Amino acid sequence: MDPMETTQSRVAVTGASGLIGKALTRSLAADGHEVVRLVRRAPRGKDEVRWDPQEGFVDKAGLAGCTAVVNLAGAGIGDHRWTAAYKRELRDSRVLGTGTLAAAVASLDEPPRVFVNASAIGYYGDTGSRAVDESAPAGQGFLPSLCVEWEAAAAAAQEAGIRTVFARNGLVVGREGGAWGRLFPLFKAGLGGRLGDGRQYWSHISLHDEVAALRHLIDTETLSGPFNLTAPEPRTNREVTAAMGRVLRRPTLFPAPAPALRLVLGEMAGDVLGSQRVLPTRLLESGFTFAFPGIEDAIRAALR
Repeated sequence: MDPMETTQSRVAVTGASGLIGKALTRSLAADGHEVVRLVRRAPRGKDEVRWDPQEGFVDKAGLAGCTAVVNLAGAGIGDHRWTAAYKRELRDSRVLGTGTLAAAVASLDEPPRVFVNASAIGYYGDTGSRAVDESAPAGQGFLPSLCVEWEAAAAAAQEAGIRTVFARNGLVVGREGGAWGRLFPLFKAGLGGRLGDGRQYWSHISLHDEVAALRHLIDTETLSGPFNLTAPEPRTNREVTAAMGRVLRRPTLFPAPAPALRLVLGEMAGDVLGSQRVLPTRLLESGFTFAFPGIEDAIRAALR
C-alpha cells in the first residue's frame, strides 16, 4: 500500500483558490493531510507560502517536508478576449510559474516524491470526430503550443529524478468556476443552447472525478508522464446541451451561431467551436474508476 494512503502527508498546491484547487485542498484536508497553499501576497497563516512566478521566487523553506507538489496555477483561458497582451499572460502564468516551481523543488535537499503539473487537452488541438489519447502528438495553434511549452517547463523536476505527472485537464463540470460555472446560470434561466452547429466534441469530467484522478496520480508511485483527465464518454456540444436541458428541466432554444461567437470572442471562438474527442486511456489502464462517467451523471453531481 502506498504511504500516501496510510500516513498524513504534506502537500503543496498552487492555484488553490481556483475551482480545482479549492476542491483538491478540501479533499486532502478532509483526509488529514497537511495542505500548504502557495500565494503571491504576504502569507496570512502557517498554511501559506509566498511565491512570485514572474520574479522566479519561491520561499523554499515552506516546501520543506512536502511529499507532493501540485501546480494548478494559470490565468483563466476564458476570462478575457485573447488580445496579444492576454495571450502573453496566459503563457507566462503557466510557463514561468511551472519553471519557477520545478526549479525550486529540484533544488530541495529532500525533494517531494511527486510533482503534478496541470496541463490541458488543448494540447491536441482540434481533433474533429477523431478520438485521441495520450499517444497522439500535439496539435497546431496557440493552445497546443502553449501546452507544449507548459509541460516542457517542468524539465528541472524531471531531470532531478522527481516523478513528474502532467494532468491534461478536460472541461470540468462544476458550479463554482470554469466553463460550467458560466453555463449553469444561463441554462437555469432558460437561455441555454448549442454553440455553433453543436457537432464539436466536449471532453468533460466531473469535479469529483477530477479531484479523485489527481489524488490517484499523487498516490500511485508508478505513474508519470501525461494523463488525460476526461471522462471515458466524450459527448458533442449538442448532446451536452440536451443533457443540461433534461437535468435542469429548461428549454434549450437559444443557439449561439458561429459568426456571432467569432465576433464576440475573437480568436478564442476557435477553441469554443473546436472539437476535442479525448479519451483517458492511460488513466483507465492505471486502474482508475470514474464515479460519474456520463454527462448527465456529471451535471447531477455538480448540482448536489
